Amino acid sequence: MLIQGIVRNPLASPDILGVNHAASLASVGALLLMPSLPVMVLPLLAFAGGMAGLILLKMLAKTHQPMKLALTGVALSACWASLTDYLMLSRPQDVNNALLWLTGSLWGRDWSFVKIAIPLMILFLPLSLSFCRDLDLLALGDARATTLGVSVPHTRFWALLLAVAMTSTGVAACGPISFIGLVVPHMMRSITGGRHRRLLPVSALTGALLLVVADLLARIIHPPLELPVGVLTAIIGAPWFVWLLVRMR
Repeated sequence: MLIQGIVRNPLASPDILGVNHAASLASVGALLLMPSLPVMVLPLLAFAGGMAGLILLKMLAKTHQPMKLALTGVALSACWASLTDYLMLSRPQDVNNALLWLTGSLWGRDWSFVKIAIPLMILFLPLSLSFCRDLDLLALGDARATTLGVSVPHTRFWALLLAVAMTSTGVAACGPISFIGLVVPHMMRSITGGRHRRLLPVSALTGALLLVVADLLARIIHPPLELPVGVLTAIIGAPWFVWLLVRMR
């Protein structure tokens, strides 16, 4: 939701823009090359990878035009995914944990992950609400937002930093779970309107609820096997993304 507001792009989400996969590449590299690394370090590495991916996207796309950003992001996602696959193939003896983590799964997540994620989210969520007014004004365009008192470069920089930090925390905890960040804001915008003070908290709660429901379905669809929740969200979200692309042509 934050990224959509920052770049004024309805197709912007961490997975579409490649942030998830860049964060995943950094995390998988750590899991494979430094298996004894403390769990608490993963969010920092995921953040560094996600931020690097976002900076490269902005350098290559050079525009906020939705279609170009989305297509550039998809291309970069494929690049990060290929590098991740190469890392796993180069160290087959350590691949099991990384492979399960990459599918986006809540399986095996214990309180050690919760103890890391909860304090960070308690910090990040109120900070995101502090950008609500500026994001509402950015929707009017950079020039008008500037005349209304918004420091556009300052707002974009800090809000993007916060968005990547929140995304990286989620990726480090349960892997890259696709399309929730794309689908939920569109659903909630049609219900609550475009004001970010309502939209941000409602989207956060709805996204968490959708993840829990998807995880529950993943556990009961094919017993005794448990599907990775990321597989289920991708099945739901990919057609939604295609529909958005067609509608915006």
